[in-house]
Amino acid sequence: QVQLVESGGGLVQAGGSLRLSCAASGTGFAIFSINAMGWYRQAPGKERELVATITSGYSTSYADFVKGRFTISRDNAKKTVALQMNSLKPEDTAVYYCNFRGYWGKGTLVTVSS
Repeated sequence: QVQLVESGGGLVQAGGSLRLSCAASGTGFAIFSINAMGWYRQAPGKERELVATITSGYSTSYADFVKGRFTISRDNAKKTVALQMNSLKPEDTAVYYCNFRGYWGKGTLVTVSS
């Protein structure tokens, strides 16, 4: 079975940076490599929203509210996807989730203080 584990969340001040990572297990690197990956986030009382995606061809897309600040990347050999977050804002505070083929991890909490 597929399992996704997010890590790297924490408490940072506005303007700081964090790097999130999502590790996949229960699937081989070949299957991992041909599927798109996505990062989502959900703030308290809000709907889960798409943050960034990366395709099998390494094409990336970003939500307008993170464009220019966040970078998504993947390492197929390690079966991981990362999200580098720079210039963090208090409104970035949320639980961040990794998605692979409709599967979700349990999330990692990012808290940005003002």
